[in-house]
Amino acid sequence: MITIYGMSDSGNCYKVKLAVEQLRIPYRWVEVNSAKGETRTPEFLARNPNGKVPTITLEDGSHLAESNAILHYLAHGTPLLPAERLAQARALQWMFFEQYSHEPYIAVARFILYYLPPETPRRADLPRLHERGYQALGVMEQHLATEPFFAGGRYSIADIALYAYTHCAADGGFDLGRYPEIERWLERVRREPGHLPLG
Repeated sequence: MITIYGMSDSGNCYKVKLAVEQLRIPYRWVEVNSAKGETRTPEFLARNPNGKVPTITLEDGSHLAESNAILHYLAHGTPLLPAERLAQARALQWMFFEQYSHEPYIAVARFILYYLPPETPRRADLPRLHERGYQALGVMEQHLATEPFFAGGRYSIADIALYAYTHCAADGGFDLGRYPEIERWLERVRREPGHLPLG
């Protein structure tokens, strides 16, 4: 059985939990609070020197970090990872997009508004984060105008990666009502077997 070290309200950790639930992979969840320094202990750093969640421990005792790398590992040989070469590359393309063009803006805006006090000076970052986050949502909206999902025409780990922080983007001050295709896609993802809410 694998062990998942994560925070229940983290979108990156939610990706992994959603994948194991939908793939029906037995797992043990260990709640780790990074805000309390629990990812900086010698014990945790032995699993992941970068000191971040999610991190998983595999059946053989080896460790794997980074949410999208974990998704790729878990989905190997399953319907959640397209078998066809180009479709598999498309899934990775969207997962890289999520980490570089989506998560740094949408997730960070959520962190500022959801976790930090109202007087935090980091609120000054919100206009820039919203501008770049809306750009990412616009790219997704354009794709979803012609495709039901993000890779291979079917639900995959690319959708899981993008769903995690998109479905709670309102927590970061984003108005998803401006994106009808995204809203329809979110509903399609929610209807997938084994879906569970964040938290």
